[in-house]
Amino acid sequence: MRADRTVVVGASLAGLRAAEALRDEGFTGELTLIGDEPHEPYDRPPLSKAVLSGWLPADHTTLPRLRDIDAHWLLGTAATGLDVPGRQVVLADGRRIRYDRLLIATGTRARPWPEQAGGGLRGVHVLRGREDAERLRAALLAGPHRVLVIGAGFTGGEVASSCRDLGLAVTVTQRGAAPLASALGGVVGRAAADWYRDAGVDLRLNTTVRTLEGDSHGRLRRAVLSDGSTVEAEVAVVATGAVANTGWLAGSGLAVDDHGVTCDATCRVLTPDGAVVPEVFAAGDIARWPHPRYPGQLLRLDHWDNAVRQARTAAHNMAHGGHRVHQPLPAFWSNQFGVNCKSVGLPAIADQVVITQGTLAQRRFVAAYGRDGRLVAAVAVNSPRVLGGYAALIEAGAPFPPVLNAPDGPPQPTAVDAEFPRRSTAATAAATAATAATAATATAQRRPVMTAHP
Repeated sequence: MRADRTVVVGASLAGLRAAEALRDEGFTGELTLIGDEPHEPYDRPPLSKAVLSGWLPADHTTLPRLRDIDAHWLLGTAATGLDVPGRQVVLADGRRIRYDRLLIATGTRARPWPEQAGGGLRGVHVLRGREDAERLRAALLAGPHRVLVIGAGFTGGEVASSCRDLGLAVTVTQRGAAPLASALGGVVGRAAADWYRDAGVDLRLNTTVRTLEGDSHGRLRRAVLSDGSTVEAEVAVVATGAVANTGWLAGSGLAVDDHGVTCDATCRVLTPDGAVVPEVFAAGDIARWPHPRYPGQLLRLDHWDNAVRQARTAAHNMAHGGHRVHQPLPAFWSNQFGVNCKSVGLPAIADQVVITQGTLAQRRFVAAYGRDGRLVAAVAVNSPRVLGGYAALIEAGAPFPPVLNAPDGPPQPTAVDAEFPRRSTAATAAATAATAATAATATAQRRPVMTAHP
């Protein structure tokens, strides 16, 4: 076991769990965690639910420590640069922290609203960190006449749901034809639209916000929409996606952009030409990697489960110089409008979907997703316990549509178009390069690359 200096940049879920896993793997050297926030690592999923609804104070979201990691904590100071040849992380206060091995786990931030379109007005919020949640919670407690939520993805839905729990009027705008359509497709997305409307949400589909307007004191007053209408609102929550925190890596020579840090399937970071960067790894929301089960894809998963599992994979390979492949099935969950939605696999790559259990109208169903005749994902709504069986089928490369003979299944299951946008050529090319790098290195090490075709 190598006993030297390991630095983890990013002191959130992935960073903390990686540090714990390093100690579990027998690493006894010097361990340093760097985080730009002043808080100890905390859990983010409760922010849009329990914290906004008032069930849990924001300062009660601190993550439990699974073990003593005997680490140096550098909190409240951001990393601003990376010197790969010199093996140093540059901090905002000018310090340089030397490393023998580095884990990049700086995650993502909420995509902000443009300043020129009203992003600087008081009353315009994003939701990513504790301070965001505290500011938004205070704004909601002030009793705004209406809250505008821009975006009907998972975060937007959870925020809108929390606002309705507080009895607030809510308008949600969504660029596409249905909520959650980019993640779950049009079939489930149209069912989700009923969740919104039945909860009393003013849902505006195929609609974007052109600009936010304020009063003479710089306070938000209204939004002008793409159809020419206006929405009067004192609070707006921008939920239009996340941007990877890669700015500090500019000029480092790593394969990075706003979508994340490209690494191979063993969490080792790559250069733009696909070469492995010595002793630099990535994990969590910032990592983009080729999943062996989903060839041709570069995955970046903003999911709690993946952050934990990828942190453990990276820690194992850092501690042992190993080549363990990160390949657990993606999984996530969301609670909104009294509906529990849980997913396993990768719905967004599917070309077809079929309802295999329950019905959309009952809000208790399972949707199975297929691509090229193979089962690639399943989404359970108010039926979380059944997903284990679907996960096993996905792992086994089961055909699609699956034959289940479930007692609550429809008499004649019919697969239909999943209604997902097509993959971009650029993303596919980048994924191919990352996969090739994984294969080349595995060959050099005389280790097999683990692949499976969905």
